[in-house]
Amino acid sequence: MADKKTILILSADAGFGHRSAALAVQAALEELAGEECEIHLLNPLEDKRTPFFLRDSQADYDQIVKQAPELYRLGYDASDNVIPNAIADTALAVLLYDVMRDMVATYKPDAIVTTYPLYQSALEAVFTIDRVFVPLFTVVTDLSNVHRIWFHKAATACLVPNQTVFDQAVAGNYDPQKLIETGIPVSPRLNQETRSKAEIRRELGWDENKMTILAVGSKRVDRLIETADTINHSGFPIQMAMAAGNDPVLYEGMKSIDWHIPAYLFEYVRNMPVLMHAADAIICKAGGLIVTESLACGLPLLLIDVLPGQETGNAEIILKGGAGDMATNPMQVLEAISHWMINDQALLKTRAENSRKMGKPFAAHDVAQIVWKAAQEGPVDRHRQRIAGRTSLQRLLDSYRAPQWMDRISEIRAKIDRG
Repeated sequence: MADKKTILILSADAGFGHRSAALAVQAALEELAGEECEIHLLNPLEDKRTPFFLRDSQADYDQIVKQAPELYRLGYDASDNVIPNAIADTALAVLLYDVMRDMVATYKPDAIVTTYPLYQSALEAVFTIDRVFVPLFTVVTDLSNVHRIWFHKAATACLVPNQTVFDQAVAGNYDPQKLIETGIPVSPRLNQETRSKAEIRRELGWDENKMTILAVGSKRVDRLIETADTINHSGFPIQMAMAAGNDPVLYEGMKSIDWHIPAYLFEYVRNMPVLMHAADAIICKAGGLIVTESLACGLPLLLIDVLPGQETGNAEIILKGGAGDMATNPMQVLEAISHWMINDQALLKTRAENSRKMGKPFAAHDVAQIVWKAAQEGPVDRHRQRIAGRTSLQRLLDSYRAPQWMDRISEIRAKIDRG
């Protein structure tokens, strides 16, 4: 097909949320454009030319946030200021320039979507030096306390999850004309389920009339076993489904509980949307992905773990919106569920209604519409426009960054090139 459009979706594996959002946008674009669109989902951090410390940052993320959360908080907060962010922006432009330029040259995209913020400065350098500006859309994957590195002038538009992040961007002097509130993209499968909870439970072999709590864990979630065992001995008329997030150690811990209530245990699930629609509430950490999916399904949340940084903001927005509660010890777990259940589950129903109001199950479709429209217009060729002095990456960066920082970045790049 002569006029087939090409769209690049860029992501990373530092946490689950970035790739999940990318997959959701990919699925929505496939539904929208079908054979008229060729989609490539790429992780530039996996390229062998990407510096090792950026490649390794994906694997190190789990270890850092788990074993040294305060160190992670310190780094997150320290970098979320104008000068450190400008330094990081310059460094990323240098370190990822070659990878990004080759990707753009190889795929010749009509539009680019990124669900990871670190690629924008290098793309800006590529666009400016090559004088071909590809529509670029940045999809923010946190609900609150968003790091300023997300808000980059190179983006055609920054797609934000809610008014809170919109206001935060504007307060940081980001152009409000470039901000579009879409929500965080979640799998289209979440809004395709039409069966009632009772119908789904019958199909799963669960009690269709019993209050059902879904507990979702992973290597990053503390206290899940302790929480489950607390509910197990609470005497509440509850059934639980537990997903270990492909963590065999957590799964073994789940199986070791002497269960007194109906419990359905999964090491890994491929039908999470089905399980979420079968549940009355969810127990999880305050990660952007699981929180966003829960809101999209209208589930009340019981947050048992909050990592410093962006997850603090996620938890705050859930509590402020009345969509859930926080419980960091067994007594708080009992209190929260007890309050949910009294008065014919009045509070639980209120939490569910608030969750539905906050949820944006069609965010992926909205993002796909925006990106697809831009892809129809495609890149802007500015070869005829003279951009004085910007004929190389070094000159481009020198034009708007302090030379002393460029000297240091050049030293780093030389060391990397030498291996």
